[in-house]
Amino acid sequence: MHFVNAKGILTGGKGHWGMNIYRGCTHGCIYCDSRSKCYQFTHPFEDIEVKQNAPELLEQALKSNRQKGMIGTGAMSDPYMHCEEQLGLTRKCLEIICKYGFGAAVQTKSDRILRDIDLLDEINQKAKCVVQITLTTWDDDLCKIIEPNVCNTKRRVKVLEEMQKRGIPTIVWLTPILPFLNDTEENIHAILEACAQMGVKGIICFDMGLTLREGDREYYYAALDRHFPGLKEKYIRTYGNAYEVPSPNRNPLMDLFRDFCKDHEILYKPDDCFTYLYTLPEKYEQMTFLG
Repeated sequence: MHFVNAKGILTGGKGHWGMNIYRGCTHGCIYCDSRSKCYQFTHPFEDIEVKQNAPELLEQALKSNRQKGMIGTGAMSDPYMHCEEQLGLTRKCLEIICKYGFGAAVQTKSDRILRDIDLLDEINQKAKCVVQITLTTWDDDLCKIIEPNVCNTKRRVKVLEEMQKRGIPTIVWLTPILPFLNDTEENIHAILEACAQMGVKGIICFDMGLTLREGDREYYYAALDRHFPGLKEKYIRTYGNAYEVPSPNRNPLMDLFRDFCKDHEILYKPDDCFTYLYTLPEKYEQMTFLG
């Protein structure tokens, strides 16, 4: 990793801001869109760029901002990758969010977030905190291949359970679903059942498939060659160089997803999930979401 002094830390506005403390990732997920060339990385993706002055920038921004709102982190780079254990910058930023009475929407694949559960609970008591967990693959062996350097799905479900115990609302990202790998009814149904049991507020799934861009596609195809010989050629025959790569099973799987969420009163339309994520009521009343 290497350190930089950033000029700013928050993007967006009107009651909802985004924050990326790190740039790059060490989780090694074979499908990661953030590797795409359009994001103009000037360093190797695993050589994490650390915005070492992130806490100071955040404090400057929040102490002068009278409009409270939600601050999201994790959309581009996971805030709980390996270096967070040593640096603790995510925790420092959460402490500042808590200090100034803002809400937090934290997205991660890592159970390292449990280190900060007391702080997340405090934010949720004072304002609002939503924890977002990505779940893609119920099969442990497949999970180790496509998401090799991060805890498996069942451990992430444990994170959802611990948040549920605290009354901290959760959103699950059911994405990406990889054609010919995890795009099965068995996989989707197992994840959905776990979501219902853990009382998640919503599940974000734009479609059953993934997207591939220059940079991301090459990395993904190289991983397919290593672990699933012949599958890359099947992708090329089926999709060419398309950006959107839908599963052949997309229609029945999306029907399963929507019907399950309706039956269990789980938010499933992306706009509804995002509205919930990024709305900080004037008076937020904490609720416990039980499955």
